[in-house]
Amino acid sequence: MTASGLPRRVHLGYASGSLVTGAFGTVPGLLLLPYLTDTLGVAAGLAALLVLLPKAWDVLVNPVAGRVSDRTRSRWGARRPYLLGGGLALAVLFAAIFAAPFGRGPAAAGYVALAFLATATAFAFFQVPYVAMPAELTADPAERTRLMTWRIAVLALAILVSGAVAPAVVAAGGDGVPGHRWMGLFVAALIVVGAVGAFLGTRSAPAGTVGESEPSLRAQLAVAGRNRPFRVLLVCFVLQSAGVATVLAGVKYFADQVLRAPDSGPTLLFACFVAPALLVMPLWRRAGDRLGKRTSLVAASLLFAAGALALVAAPALPAAGVYAVVALIGVGYAGQQVFALAMLPDCIAYDTERTGRRQAGVFTGLWTAGETFGLALGPGIYGLVLQLSGYVSSSTGAAAVQPDSARLGVLLGFTVLPALLVAAPVALLRGYTLTPADLTTASGGTASGSGGTAAAPVARA
Repeated sequence: MTASGLPRRVHLGYASGSLVTGAFGTVPGLLLLPYLTDTLGVAAGLAALLVLLPKAWDVLVNPVAGRVSDRTRSRWGARRPYLLGGGLALAVLFAAIFAAPFGRGPAAAGYVALAFLATATAFAFFQVPYVAMPAELTADPAERTRLMTWRIAVLALAILVSGAVAPAVVAAGGDGVPGHRWMGLFVAALIVVGAVGAFLGTRSAPAGTVGESEPSLRAQLAVAGRNRPFRVLLVCFVLQSAGVATVLAGVKYFADQVLRAPDSGPTLLFACFVAPALLVMPLWRRAGDRLGKRTSLVAASLLFAAGALALVAAPALPAAGVYAVVALIGVGYAGQQVFALAMLPDCIAYDTERTGRRQAGVFTGLWTAGETFGLALGPGIYGLVLQLSGYVSSSTGAAAVQPDSARLGVLLGFTVLPALLVAAPVALLRGYTLTPADLTTASGGTASGSGGTAAAPVARA
């Protein structure tokens, strides 16, 4: 481990792993629910369960992945073998989700659920070691913030590419089952690029010290439970992830039923959501320098929520106005992701200082389990809203004509619901009370590192 700055090639190499996390975090949330309701003819309520339950499995498997990677000893280190193995397995299984060997109906729905379950398991064995690495690559909180800034920039790019291009690939492939098969192959290729890039790009990085893991899942949960800042941050991030996921789940429905632009709408919505995030990263970092991570997270979350609430007026707005508001939401999303992910390694470092043991895999296993559950909960809730509002499913590859109640459900699920899920957890952050002094020893004698106040947790209660 080093307290000095990491080479640029390590920043870029580590960040390339966000191609994997961005693609898997975006495309299923964006296309899987409408694939089930509008191509396979599955009722919206059942489709919501099929999207939710396989990812809910990760609540159990992610801590196991963390424990396994904590105990791994290899010439490539504890984490890097899983970047390659887990990433390649994920690519193959992702393509399988949309292969649809059984056509339509119950058999096809069951196949999707099982394939999604296997894919979520592979993702756990990539994501948990990947998220654990920053706490072991450097002891400097400022350097972790820089790592997260690079990572979120690539994540935004991955979301833009996968989220905007994937619907276009479906359309170019003939829509329906054939189009989704081509899309599955496209996203699988993107995952391979990210996994191999992260594996090779971090080969010269310090491996850090991986401590002995706790002997059982119960013990791991007890370790995390005693870390109050981690508990607070985790609950906040899970709920906010569900809010972000409702936006992803609703994009295609919103484009179809509100914008009346089923072909171009999803791509434009994604471009407006993600492109601003690429531009405002330096501004968010400056905000962090002035305000601290926690206050900046609160500001970003409230900006996201305000934009989502403003979209309630979308039926009365011109299309350009809708896209402008979506861009505002994207600015808030960028900051929310940067600061939440930058605060996580601080929580891990705090635990190392408090206990003398580095168990990054334990915390990141629980973190990614919660994040994955939140990303699955969003589409699940959105599907339930569609079911309750009377959404009509279709097996033609195109949305059926919907009643007014269903169109209202599409709108509220895309606006009010994510606003509440992102804004409400902000109140919990009063319990995040890490101070720079809490990280002094863990960060080599300086709480702020080389990056100023943005690197240190906020001291204000």
